[in-house]
Amino acid sequence: RQVTPANHLMTTTETDIFDLLDQKRDDSSEMLDGMVEHFRRSRQPMELFEALKMRIRCRLGLPLVTSGDEPARPEEVERQLEVGLLDACREAGTMLIEEGRVGEGWMYLRPTGDTELARQLIGRVDITEDNYDEMIQVLLHEGIDVGRGFQAVIDHQGTCNSITLYEQALAQRSKADRKAAASRLLDHLYDELISLVRADIASRESPAGDEETLADMIEKRRWILEDGGYHLDTTHLSSTVRIATLLDEPDQLKKAWELTQYGRRLHHQFQYPGEEPFVDFYPAHATFFSILLGDHVDAGLRVFERKARTVDATAQGTAAIETYVDLLDRVGRPTEAVEAA
Repeated sequence: RQVTPANHLMTTTETDIFDLLDQKRDDSSEMLDGMVEHFRRSRQPMELFEALKMRIRCRLGLPLVTSGDEPARPEEVERQLEVGLLDACREAGTMLIEEGRVGEGWMYLRPTGDTELARQLIGRVDITEDNYDEMIQVLLHEGIDVGRGFQAVIDHQGTCNSITLYEQALAQRSKADRKAAASRLLDHLYDELISLVRADIASRESPAGDEETLADMIEKRRWILEDGGYHLDTTHLSSTVRIATLLDEPDQLKKAWELTQYGRRLHHQFQYPGEEPFVDFYPAHATFFSILLGDHVDAGLRVFERKARTVDATAQGTAAIETYVDLLDRVGRPTEAVEAA
């Protein structure tokens, strides 16, 4: 074939490595070292993995290529083989992710269990239209960085699809995963709502002060939700408030409480009933968040204690009991929580 400057370099490199390997034909260990170094230098992760795999087998006196009927090996040999294979997975997976091949890289890193390494490596890869699907798969569904993955869904698909995804894919996941997504959803919806309310005020009177919170703005301007008005999808609002009950940070709890103050001023047709102990949806959630913020704690707890003792668990389920016990624990009363349970 015609040799251009670009493929001349590749041909020369390939020729050099084959010449080098030919010179080491009588020493399989040195030959494998040469292969490993070549694939590292030329950034060929999958070939590197195979070379590393053969090298560890060679060092342990095993056939270079695995077969389906290999005899049992001593425990120490098995241990060293496993360590060597995991190291090979880690190196190949790292190289793949550094090359932007996130899905393939995670396939190699997964057996190592090193999710923190995966999170750090993938954190350096931008989410684009081209890699969006595989990034969401690894970050969100594989649990490498649920917060970042869920934020990408919000940014690319919007609030409605994000809430649907949360309910379908995250509701049964660990509390840490649910919190990571819930905090992103809360921040997104709160920021969107406060921006819309500020714009509404500015269109009707002098702009609200920079220091005014959402709760301040709607308290000072009772007209803002008159005549059935609203600023964003009210089902998104109620879903976000419900999901935010997982959160613990004071700034997050304050945002969630402010959303309840907005919600309770909506027209009654947008006051969707909840399930016990949140049938009176926004007032009950406002009390819930107030307790966690340290406001009127005893009075608030009495509200949920009454629910826990009076709601028929056979007909309504145990959510009222669970909520009261959880609140006691979260406000630092574990002994009372155990006794109540």
